[in-house]
Amino acid sequence: MYRYLRDHESYITALLESGKELDWGAIASYHKTQIRFLQHERLVHLIVTCVFGMLFFFSSITTAFMPFPALYGLDLILGVTLVFYIIHYYRLENGVQRWYRLYVSLKQKS
Repeated sequence: MYRYLRDHESYITALLESGKELDWGAIASYHKTQIRFLQHERLVHLIVTCVFGMLFFFSSITTAFMPFPALYGLDLILGVTLVFYIIHYYRLENGVQRWYRLYVSLKQKS
C-alpha cells in the first residue's frame, strides 16, 4: 500500500512539475478516482483499528479483574497489533491528505 501511495504521488508530482501542456482535467479526474479508492481503504482501516482498540480495552479490563497468565498474552498480542494498525492508519491518513493537496494543484492547473 505504501509503495502504491508513493508511486502515484511521485507520478502526479512529476506531471505537475513537468511544465507540459496536458489534459489537466482528465488527470484531476483520474487522481480523484484514486483518492476515492484510498478513502474506502482508509474507512476500512479505521473500522478495523477501532475494533482492535475496543478488543484491547475490554481485554485489559478483564485482565485487571481476572489476572490469568493467558490474558496477559492476549493483551500483549492485541496491544502490539493495535500499535501496528495505528501506524498503518496514520501513514494512510497522511498520504490521503497529501493527495488532497495534489488534487487542488491539479484543479488549479485545469
